[in-house]
Amino acid sequence: MDLSLGEHIVDGRLVIEVRGEADVHSAGHLRDRLTSRIDTGSKSLILDLSQLGFIDSTGLGALVAARNHAEAHNADLKLVCASERLLKLFRITGLVEVFAIYGSVLQAVEAGTPGPLPSTAS
Repeated sequence: MDLSLGEHIVDGRLVIEVRGEADVHSAGHLRDRLTSRIDTGSKSLILDLSQLGFIDSTGLGALVAARNHAEAHNADLKLVCASERLLKLFRITGLVEVFAIYGSVLQAVEAGTPGPLPSTAS
């Protein structure tokens, strides 16, 4: 499955919806889209990973590169992820310490500062 990116604005914030797979073949496209939006003045981005089916280390690297680019340009990049499988990957890699991760776009929009990792059902 290919990577598909959609965009819309929620309460003045750019929401980029990621669908499909972020892997070695598509990670460059993801990174380039995010850095392009930051370069064109988007200061508050929300990356919605709700429809992301798969991400590999190259895809994770693209997210980290975009986050670093955002930080260098005084922009904010939040992630939306409620998939336990993906959240586990973020935990294992330590990226929960790097990204503000929310359970929904609404939570990310309402958050003024980086928020907690979505709680998981036990």
